[in-house]
Amino acid sequence: MNTIQIVAGVLLIIACVVIILMVMMQEATSGMSGAISGGATQSYLGRSGGRTPEALLSKWTKIAAVAFFVLTILVGVLEIFFK
Repeated sequence: MNTIQIVAGVLLIIACVVIILMVMMQEATSGMSGAISGGATQSYLGRSGGRTPEALLSKWTKIAAVAFFVLTILVGVLEIFFK
């Protein structure tokens, strides 16, 4: 194995752990149950959803997921070239 492959593999494992932890930290959403029962209300947190800690955590989860996919492709390409 090449040094680059080892570093990319370690980064991939770190990205996996970060995604798992971030998903576990997020609060469960009610999904469609609120819309079905007519419980759709506008609250302060609903209007300022981009500034809440939950929205920030969701944003960083998406960034970590993109990094995971890019690292996965990178590890695959490195495996092809350094075989």
